[in-house]
Amino acid sequence: MTPWTLGDIEAALRASWAADTCSPDDVERAGWQPGNPAWGQCDITALLLHDLLGGELMLGEVWRGAVQEGFHWWNRLASGVEIDVTRSQFVDGQRVVAVRAVSRPPGTPPRRAEEYRLLRERVAAHLGPLPREV
Repeated sequence: MTPWTLGDIEAALRASWAADTCSPDDVERAGWQPGNPAWGQCDITALLLHDLLGGELMLGEVWRGAVQEGFHWWNRLASGVEIDVTRSQFVDGQRVVAVRAVSRPPGTPPRRAEEYRLLRERVAAHLGPLPREV
């Protein structure tokens, strides 16, 4: 197996995001556009990165002004380094607050299983075989 760099992983993710992997809540709120490919991809992206790199899943609330718009997911490695490849989706002054580490349920995510599997397949097409789901 060829070793991957973080750049390889991020490039594979960015090439794999699309409207059909976007969170339905986010599609309803603002649609998905190729100009902002990270929009609505954070939860399944964080789970896939957790499969690849381990560490902790991080969760925060997304607010714009006095209105909560949803939640944001990213990763914190065992070293304490945080990796958030979908942070670029926030272009309208949103802020992420109430940050906490959360436990991952084992196996495929129950809420967005189809989108998660699709993202895994696309990323594997770029990187080669991926490790099993956590």
